[in-house]
Amino acid sequence: MPSPDLANEAAIRVRPMTEADWPACASIYQAGIDTGNATFDPEPSDWATFSDRTVASCNLVAVVADEPPDSELVVGCTWGLPVSQREILSGVVEQSIYIHPDFARRGIGRILMDTLITSSEADGIWTLQAGIFPENEASLAIHEMYGFRTVGVRERYALMKFGPHEGKWRDVVLMERRSSKVG
Repeated sequence: MPSPDLANEAAIRVRPMTEADWPACASIYQAGIDTGNATFDPEPSDWATFSDRTVASCNLVAVVADEPPDSELVVGCTWGLPVSQREILSGVVEQSIYIHPDFARRGIGRILMDTLITSSEADGIWTLQAGIFPENEASLAIHEMYGFRTVGVRERYALMKFGPHEGKWRDVVLMERRSSKVG
């Protein structure tokens, strides 16, 4: 993958995710899946399934300019799933964030998280939550940086069915961030 100049964060732009972005996002998600420390999902879903299940205001991509001129390279993405279909919990979303491995530790996660928080609050979402494997230190760190607090650990939560941890029980750290602007 080409490495655009990310010398300053101004080179990174966040915008709503579209169907055209999904192949790049699915590839980034697959890279996370391949680590064995990102999700219980064995593979990305198709766009129709993804878009039907997620909260549009939380579906964002980080892009940088690419060649040819006027094209963009998706380098990170975030999305949210409603935690319940009950109206009373409509402001609670389970959030995920993924950065292309070639662009890790370049500030993309911070920029995505800033935009996610702003966009979700504008949509009336008062709680963002995340379930993170304890081994995923980068994800734990960025969530803590943005005011997510650990509310518990589900021990031996689920048995991995694929990948490097197949056949092993996995713990999940539960984190949440309450909006100071909504609710």
